[in-house]
Amino acid sequence: DMEWVAGVELIDAVPGVGAYAGAVNIRTAPLAERYLRLEATGGAHGYAYGNLSGAVSGRGLTLFGAASYRRSDGYTHNTGFDNANAFVRLNYDSPRAGFFDFQAGWQRRAFGSNGFYSLQYPDQFEQTQTALGSLRWVRGWGPVRLNAAVSYRWNSDRYELIRGEPGRVPYNYHLTDNAGAELWADYASRAGVTSLGGDYTFHHIRSTVLGEPLPRPVGRYDHAKSRHIGNFWLRHGKRWRRFDVSGSVGASTTPYGTSVLWSLAGGYRPVGGLRLEIGAAQSMRLPTFTDLYYTAANYIGNPDLKPERAVTYRFAADYSRGRWNVSARLYYRDGHNLIDWVKPSPEADWESCQITSLDTYGAEGRAVYATEGFLRRLVFSYGYLTQSKHSEGISKYALDYMRHKAAVSAEVRFLRRFSFVLTGSVYDRAGSYADREGVMRDYRPYFLLDGRLAWEKGCCRLYVDVTNLTDTEYFDFGGLRMPGTWISGGVVLTLGRR
Repeated sequence: DMEWVAGVELIDAVPGVGAYAGAVNIRTAPLAERYLRLEATGGAHGYAYGNLSGAVSGRGLTLFGAASYRRSDGYTHNTGFDNANAFVRLNYDSPRAGFFDFQAGWQRRAFGSNGFYSLQYPDQFEQTQTALGSLRWVRGWGPVRLNAAVSYRWNSDRYELIRGEPGRVPYNYHLTDNAGAELWADYASRAGVTSLGGDYTFHHIRSTVLGEPLPRPVGRYDHAKSRHIGNFWLRHGKRWRRFDVSGSVGASTTPYGTSVLWSLAGGYRPVGGLRLEIGAAQSMRLPTFTDLYYTAANYIGNPDLKPERAVTYRFAADYSRGRWNVSARLYYRDGHNLIDWVKPSPEADWESCQITSLDTYGAEGRAVYATEGFLRRLVFSYGYLTQSKHSEGISKYALDYMRHKAAVSAEVRFLRRFSFVLTGSVYDRAGSYADREGVMRDYRPYFLLDGRLAWEKGCCRLYVDVTNLTDTEYFDFGGLRMPGTWISGGVVLTLGRR
């Protein structure tokens, strides 16, 4: 649940298979050492949300637990959803045994997917369940630090082309298991910090459509597939007063053979508060089981797909002084064998295929002004993306991207206990789509305005949210009309926070 997220960071130059364009690290953390928090929200379209979370700490141990439920009737036909989440995180820090970090989570999602996979079928339905767990251990001995982790993720997916009629029309059931282990050591010396390590991941799926046919069905599943992935790497980094450098080299073993991957980066701080960075990294991503094997109504998979590969070059600048925090990013990605689902014409089927090469150019900028008084926070952001190749048909993913996005957000405080946040965003998506009548249409730019009014005193906070204040009609994916104005309101009670 997003209410439990303490921060999100984007990581470049991640060694190993999978991080084609980097990685997203989602961090969870309690609000305080000891507290209990309750949130309840209701709104338009039968929307309801409840969230209970809390934490206790003492003697090197911290326990954080949370559970939530969210549902809606949907803003149009067959767009309702019913979601539940549970999460627990236990940290224990022992001077002798080391630091232990245990996490476990469960999620159930059921939702109407009106036209999501095909506009010709407005009554599609999907239900998923996910359980995951991980344990991490860190122990230091002088200049040496040893890190180890194990993880497991189980997922169940049920899809119906026509809701409530799984026996009469095509339906899909998938059951996936992903297990992993990681071990690495860091050594700090006057020459810098050197890391040596490796990881292993096992992917397995049982399905009614994905994978290779089984000699005998296992329950409802008559297809299955598995693969093993190993990564080994060596990293080194060194920091001086104004400069820092880092680099890595590694080997990845997959069913497609062994690949060597590398990264290199350097930073420079010419004046206080300013840091410049330049870097390059090689990456790859394996085809998913869906890309390889999914063949059903209007979809044709391709078991001969190869891994995607890329080299990304980037430049970054970050400046912080007083009330301002400014950052800028420029990057160029030289991609090969990119996987996409494409159809040559509106009447054709979707086919899983590969784009031989694809050059991607991007720029991002962000400026944050924070102060006290009436105006508390002002945020400007802009992102631009362009690619060297355009689809000759209809692209579902790789060539259908957000070309421009600009946003301005302002937060003000008034009458002692009131706050108001207003965010305006402009979107311009590249590409085109076929509507329900099969007519090709280009994506049109659109503007969204969202706001939140809140009142807070002591342990209580009341708020009202309005999304799409201007009731803009827009399409964010393949001709699916997105919600208009949506109003909700809620209360948050936080006890024992300090």
